[in-house]
Amino acid sequence: MVLAKEGPHGPVIHAGNRAATLIGIRAEERVVDMRTLCPELRVEYADLIGDDALADRLVNWVRRWGPWSARDGVHGIILDATGVAHLFGGEAALLEDIEAGFSALGLRARVAMAPTWGAAWALARFGAVRAICAEGEVAQALRLLPVSSLRLTAGSVQLLDRLGLKIVGDLAAIPRQSLARRFNRTELAANPLLRLDQAMGRLAEPVSGEDVADPIRATARLPEPIQDPTAHLPRLCADLCAQLAEGGMGCRRLRLTVYHTDGEVRFVVVATSRPSRDPLHLARLFDGKLERLDPGFGFDLIVLHAEAVDALDDVQQGLDGTREDGISLAHLIDRLSARFGAEAITRPLPCESHIPERAEQQIPALHEAPQGHITLRERPVRLLRTPEEVRVIYAVPEGPPAQFVWRRQTLRVARYAGPERIAPEWWHDKPAARLRDYFKIEDHTGRRLWLYREGLHEDGRGGEPRWFVHGMFA
Repeated sequence: MVLAKEGPHGPVIHAGNRAATLIGIRAEERVVDMRTLCPELRVEYADLIGDDALADRLVNWVRRWGPWSARDGVHGIILDATGVAHLFGGEAALLEDIEAGFSALGLRARVAMAPTWGAAWALARFGAVRAICAEGEVAQALRLLPVSSLRLTAGSVQLLDRLGLKIVGDLAAIPRQSLARRFNRTELAANPLLRLDQAMGRLAEPVSGEDVADPIRATARLPEPIQDPTAHLPRLCADLCAQLAEGGMGCRRLRLTVYHTDGEVRFVVVATSRPSRDPLHLARLFDGKLERLDPGFGFDLIVLHAEAVDALDDVQQGLDGTREDGISLAHLIDRLSARFGAEAITRPLPCESHIPERAEQQIPALHEAPQGHITLRERPVRLLRTPEEVRVIYAVPEGPPAQFVWRRQTLRVARYAGPERIAPEWWHDKPAARLRDYFKIEDHTGRRLWLYREGLHEDGRGGEPRWFVHGMFA
């Protein structure tokens, strides 16, 4: 079995299991080529976005073994564990603990420890299992590894191979002047001399991981257990909003957690449609939800945690003291969603499709809309969920019907505009799907409708064209 991703000329292999690797299936090769090698190959598409998000979370998770960590390419994590090995019983015990931690997550990790980033990278991928390289032993540990272990580009590895430099020991033994002229103007990843200096420790390469933002939370430690946190909620919200204001942030999701005296933990989560740091508004979102907390024998610790935050600039209020309309609407959406459920209040989201019924979908109002630009055409103010078929009495050639029956009424077309031709989307529709010609019409009573003809005469995709009403204009 393999995971595939899109390549320039069709799907390519992203990763394979052990059985696929043993029969010679390699990453970045085309799926069609690998099927000739293994006709029974099972192919699933990789979730690249999910993998990337998981790797980012793992970067922070591994800091239980060291203070600094960072992404190391697509599949690696580098951890600065200087001076911490003795806390785990030594270097070997530290690597065993790291392997056990990843195994508990269902992941298999190849780990190596070395004095430099480059040496650890090489030993983790090309060295023995759970490799440990002491200070002063880097040259000996890397001597027999291939030159590709120096994190070089494929072009540089190929060039060194043509020169007869296949292992790191050969590269280290050759005079530097003979290679410096050839590689002096290349980038770091293509320069074997700079990569060799990094691996040997002659060129510094510190780990500069991103700092994890401090959690934004407000805490109430109580001298005696209580049964209801409502009285403490306004102060917690005010404290939390003060912290958000200092950082220019607004809250999108709040978690109220209560810690029982017997060790039980209960929580309630609320969300907002847009960032907010209004303490009164945030406190009202918990109305009717705190009753769900089982007080048990009481709780003596309450924590209000801002789980999701976004940037929020200060907005000047109107000169007449009124609030911005957008904020009032957002507060209404938040309160209705908190009362009736996040899925009960929806809003339209434009989609990339020229088929009218697919150009918009309903999403929960609390969800953040994806960023992007979508071209919108003129459409009716009301689009029927299901187009309603009409019976044509008389049709104008290449135009709309002169008369038709809709909802038991005979309507006469006074004027029209169009047509606007919309072809089927071949990646969604069946091969027999027919094109549509849309007309904006006005009947004899002044009502404006959006009418379309499905199919053409003798188009080979069905019988006679059919007519439908799809919407109404204002």
